[in-house]
Amino acid sequence: MTIRIVTDSTADLSPELARSLDITVVPLNVHFGPEVLSDGIEIDAPTFYQRLTTSRIHPTTSQPSAGVFAETYRAVAERADAIVSIHVSAKLSGTYNSAMLGVQEAHLATPVQVIDSRSVSLALGLVVIAAARLAQQGANLEEVVRRANEAIERVRLLFVLDTLEYLQRGGRIGKARAFVGTLIQVKPLLTVRDGEIHPARQVRTRAKAQEALYEWALQQQPAEAMAVVYSTGEEDARAFSARLKEALGPAEEMVELLLARIGPVLGVHAGPGCLGVAVLGR
Repeated sequence: MTIRIVTDSTADLSPELARSLDITVVPLNVHFGPEVLSDGIEIDAPTFYQRLTTSRIHPTTSQPSAGVFAETYRAVAERADAIVSIHVSAKLSGTYNSAMLGVQEAHLATPVQVIDSRSVSLALGLVVIAAARLAQQGANLEEVVRRANEAIERVRLLFVLDTLEYLQRGGRIGKARAFVGTLIQVKPLLTVRDGEIHPARQVRTRAKAQEALYEWALQQQPAEAMAVVYSTGEEDARAFSARLKEALGPAEEMVELLLARIGPVLGVHAGPGCLGVAVLGR
């Protein structure tokens, strides 16, 4: 049985990784005023972050339409016995709902299972990767869906922002609203729980925030996979990733450690200076 995986661009999967696992990625959209750009296709991360910090227009985002999903499912169904479509938290985006409507619009005989990951970025990405690898091994639809749902229960994400300004502007601040008004010279550490952004803790400096991320990541052992994600500051993120990899020691061979840049759509809400760690626990 051939099961194909579909996700969206908020999973922050590299094109190379998506191709290797035969994952179809549906892009969300970034809006600069009337200009609408497909995430990762019509605008890449370097271009986006340059515009974010220099443009007078604050960008907004939108989910793919049901029609885009229907078209995607029809194309994927031509080479699949079933489709598993895993997406960003429904509490953070309308993407999941668009996917559900897309299934109805596609009118396929091929079964399509749409899953709300209740997460975002490479926390979503780690779930998608786990499902795709099992699908490549020839698992059936029920097995792949079970694997995805089990991974959703085991995935965790912690990240630090330079400022809550972008998250607040985009309306995705969730329970982290409790931090607003208290963040003078403070770096907020946030997590995603039950599909919504929650405050984790506050630290005074970025160095202390990175140390908190590092210690938290090591506490998540044993882990099946980890991912370091960043918006800007690639050199800093690579150094952090290398330090984490070294600390895993002999267990490193058992833990996959990915490094990825947060794409334009999530960048609208995270802003520059975001650094995070996603962990898929064993």
